[in-house]
Parts: sequence; structure tokens; C-alpha cells
Amino acid sequence: MTLALERMSSVPSPEKREGKVCRAIATVCFALFFLQLPALDARAEMNIQEVKSKKGVTAWLVEDHSIPLIAIRFVFDSGSAQDPAGKEGLVNLMTGLFDEGAGGLDSEAFQQKLDDAGAEMSFQAARDGTYGSMRMLSEEKDGAFELLKLAVNSPRFDQAPIDRIRSQILSGILANERDPNTVAQQRWLRAIYGKHPYARPGEGTKESLATITASDIKTFHKASFARRGLHVAVVGDIDAATLSGKLDEVFGDLPQADTLAPVADVTPRLGQQLEVNYDLPQTTLQLAWPGVKRSSPDFYAAVLMNEILGGSTFTSRLFEEVREKRGLAYGVSSRLIDHEHSNALVVATATRSDRAAETLAIVRKVVKEMAGKGPTEEELAATKKYLIGSFAINHLKSSDSIAATLVGLQRDNFAMDYIKNRAALIEAVSLEDVRTEARKLLSADPTVMIVGPPLTDIKG
Repeated sequence: MTLALERMSSVPSPEKREGKVCRAIATVCFALFFLQLPALDARAEMNIQEVKSKKGVTAWLVEDHSIPLIAIRFVFDSGSAQDPAGKEGLVNLMTGLFDEGAGGLDSEAFQQKLDDAGAEMSFQAARDGTYGSMRMLSEEKDGAFELLKLAVNSPRFDQAPIDRIRSQILSGILANERDPNTVAQQRWLRAIYGKHPYARPGEGTKESLATITASDIKTFHKASFARRGLHVAVVGDIDAATLSGKLDEVFGDLPQADTLAPVADVTPRLGQQLEVNYDLPQTTLQLAWPGVKRSSPDFYAAVLMNEILGGSTFTSRLFEEVREKRGLAYGVSSRLIDHEHSNALVVATATRSDRAAETLAIVRKVVKEMAGKGPTEEELAATKKYLIGSFAINHLKSSDSIAATLVGLQRDNFAMDYIKNRAALIEAVSLEDVRTEARKLLSADPTVMIVGPPLTDIKG
């Protein structure tokens, strides 16, 4: 799954506080409803229906009439990688404006209508997609879907909300200029991605935000919100026939095809050492090796290897060697990053600055041993059991998380029977498969970033 760059939280203006308070109360009650939805067993048959509307909009539906709630999730292929050069942050700014007025409703009126419908709507910008969601009471679905239709098709992008949301984002950017880890992460992205769009900050810069106009946002919305590349998932108290009509209501009048700019694939630049020097008591370490595409036949071997290396919070090799045996860090982890146009395996930890060199050496040693010998039979068996058993808890714990999971599966081009077949796919991976993948990914010279005092200044 891709990593989302969520839009910054809105700070209500004084004239909107009363409405926001009411909305917050409704949201709390809403959340309590969702917490009552039982998790589904990943090994059980989940009845996922493919619903296709008259206008050709397709969604995956899981009906659940036990609670009067509906969750819808969707994504357009139009993330922050599509920001025009010089206007970085455009998509992020746009996603902050969909609940700030649409159709004939200005910001105040639109949010009041959301309150009246008992609905919660949000949009977020990720690198490769613009995500939207709505949760609603099923008895209020007509009003809620009407508001979603207005937001998707007829957002107003009025100047006052643009200026307000832009100001909020700018405040965060200015605050982050003084944050060592944010500064370092921006340098990291430039180092491994060069001039690729992935190197740009999704929230934009002071300079780029100032150039974005209402016309820019309207033009991008028109170019990017289309039925091609749209993925939709719905979970809850609605049947297929009703959903078919709602899909056409919300998405049916969008253009068939978008007019997005092509984004090239990029291989992360490895073999670098970046030192971002700050006088800090704690040093942050980040290392990158090659990754693997979600669609690759080697993907599950990489997932299992990564879980054993550092993906599991308390039982991984990195945790055992760095935390348990030596107490060098509170936590250490590895993760597979799967963007649409680039992939990597990243290890991250933080330690006392006077022990940074030691910690870095241990991380490199653990990775080298995994590359050389791979995991044991016992490690592989335990990890398979964990990954199979934890799927429902991690991905199917509420109607909203189920909808998010189904949208992710669609984006990754999986069939509807994936959840049922997932355990067999994991079990089919052999020890030699995992050892081969470890050699392939971890034998490279990684890019390393050290945020803290210079290593040459560290004694001990």
C-alpha cells in the first residue's frame, strides 16, 4: 500500500466554532457506533460484490445490515506527484477545500448540511492518489450522498477558504523549518529521488503556496477527477441496487478520462551517506535498500523477510539486537515502501548520540547477516502464522478499515477473492524464496542518513 501525506487539520475560524463543536459531538457519537462493528475473520468468506452502475462506475461492496451505518472510500489517480513544478502543494491545498463549500452552499452552509445529515467527510492527498471518504447514518444516506456529489463535482474553491487553509498549511511549514527531522527528511527525499516529483514536499513550500490561485485549483480538479482511475469501496447498510444509483449520482457525470501528466518510474539512489548535523542528545538513523513492487511474484517473500528483519515490533532481529540485547534504542523497524513509481526497504531508529556509531554498526551487521544466510525455518514458520492471523485485526476491524483495505486492493489490481486466498499465497513461500529475496534486496550498499552531531564528534 502506498504512504499517504494527509492534509493538515483545519483550525476553525471564530464564526465557525459553534458549528464545529456540534460537528465534533456528532463525530464522537459516530465513532462510538463504528467501534461496535466486529472485526471480520480474514480466513472466513467475505462476501464482496462488484457493483457496476448504468454509467459504468464500479465499486466493491460488502453489505452489513447489522448496524445502520455506511462507509465509502474512493481514490482518484491524482496525487501530489502531479503538482505542477513551482506549484508544489496544490493537491494538498485542494483536498482541504472540498468541505468548504460546493454547489450553491458556501462553507458555513455546507458544513451545517453535513451536521444535519450526521455525516463525516474527508479528503487526503497522497503521492499517487487523492483519497476521499464519507461515513454516514444509513437513514440519512440520501442527504449525505447529495453532499458528496456536490463536493466531488462542484466544489466552489472560494477565495476566503483558500486563503484560510493556505495560511494553516503555511503555519505548519514555517514551524517545520525549525524541526531537524523535517529538514532532514526533505534532504533525504532529494537525495534518493533527485529531481523526480517524489522529491518535492507534498505540503508545498512558502514560495510555491503563494503562487497557487483558485484558477489553478479548479483547472487541476477538472483534469484529475475522472472515472478512469477511480476506485470505490462501500461497506455497510446498503444493497447493491441502491448503491448502483448512488454511484451514478456521485461519480456518473465526471469525465471518462483524466488529463494527468505522465510520471516516470525512479530507482532510489543508493550508496550515499547524508549527515544532517544538529547538536541533539539523540541521533536519528535512516537507511534505504532496494524494494519490491506490490505486483511482483517475489512480493510475499520480501514481506516475510522484512517482517523477520524489522517489521515485527517486538520479535524482529533488529529489535532483538538493538533494543533487547544492548538497549541502544527504544524502537527500531524496517518497512517496505511501495509507491506507484518507486520502491524501497527502509530501516529507521533513534539512539543516544554518543552511541550512534555503535547502533549504526549493529544495524548494518544484522542486515548483512540476513542477506548472507536469510531466516531460519523457525522464524519463517512463526512469521507466516503471525501475518495470516493478524490480517483481520490490522485491516478488517471496522467498516471504514474494510473499505480502505478494499480500495487498496483495487489500486494494486488484486481480484475480489484476494482476502480468501491471501493465507495460501503466504504459505506457498519457501525458505529458499525468502533467502533469495534477502540476498537480492539487502546486498546493495544502502543510502544512510544520520541526523544529530557529526559521527566524527561522537566519542565512545
